[in-house]
Amino acid sequence: MSKSLKLTLDILIGAAIPILVLKYGTEPLGALNAYLTAAMIPVVWVLLDLLVITRRFNFITAFVGLTSLMRGALAFWYVDGLLFAVKDSVSYVVSFLVFGATALLGSPVTRAIALQGLSPDTPEREQQMNRLLDEPTVGSAMKKAGILIGVTNLAAGAINFVINYRMVLAPFNTPAFNDQVANVNAITRFVLVLPDMVAIFFAFSMMYKAMYALLPADHGADSDAGEFWTLLARREDAMTLGAAADSSGSALAADDVQARAARQAREEFGLS
Repeated sequence: MSKSLKLTLDILIGAAIPILVLKYGTEPLGALNAYLTAAMIPVVWVLLDLLVITRRFNFITAFVGLTSLMRGALAFWYVDGLLFAVKDSVSYVVSFLVFGATALLGSPVTRAIALQGLSPDTPEREQQMNRLLDEPTVGSAMKKAGILIGVTNLAAGAINFVINYRMVLAPFNTPAFNDQVANVNAITRFVLVLPDMVAIFFAFSMMYKAMYALLPADHGADSDAGEFWTLLARREDAMTLGAAADSSGSALAADDVQARAARQAREEFGLS
C-alpha cells in the first residue's frame, strides 16, 4: 500500500467515518452505541493495519498502536464537561511527553524515527547509520526535532481542550452530546492535524539536513553516487583511512543538502 493511499485511508477511517457515525448513527444505534462505535472504528483500523495489512513492528507503529488503544480504552470513561475535554486531549499530552520530554532529557525518540525512515537493511549499514547519528550536529538536530514535534502537540492539545470545553456542553449519553462531539471532531481531527504534519515535515527535514551535511559530495562518478547509502559508505571509507569525512571530495553544497533533506522528508509522507 502506497503512503499516499495509507494517509487517505487514515483520514477517512480515522476521522471522517466516526464523525458520520456520530452525526447519523445516533438515532438508529442509540447515543451510547453510536459513541462507542465511532470511538472503536479508528482503533480497529489501526490494529488491522498493524497486524494484517502492513505488519510492520517498529517504534512508530508501536506508538500509533498504543495511542489508539489508549483512546479506545478512554472511550469507556463516560464523562462530560471538563473531564471530557481532558479525556479528549490526553493523547496530545502523551505525544508531548514521548517526543518533547525525551528530547529534553537527552534521549530523543526521533533517533528511532530516523533509523526507521532510512531503514538500514544490513548490520553494516546499521552500524554506519549509528555512527552518523552519534555526530554532535546530528544529535542536536534530532533533539530540536523532538522538541518541535512535542511542543506542537502540546499547543494542539491546549487548543483541543479549549474547543471541547466550550462546545461539548450536553450531558453524556444524549443525542445532543454526540452531535456536539461530531462538530468538535470535524474541527480538531482535520484542522489540528495540519500544524502537526507541518511540524513533523520540518522536524524530518532538520534531521536529514544535519545528516546530509556530513556526507561527501556527489561528483557523478557513477549513477548511484548520490544515493544516501553510497555517500554514507564513502564517508565510512574516508574515516577508515583516517581522513576527514569529505576526503573523497568536498562536502555537499548547502543548497544540495537542503534539497536532499526536503526530498527525504517528502518521501516519509509519500509525496515523492
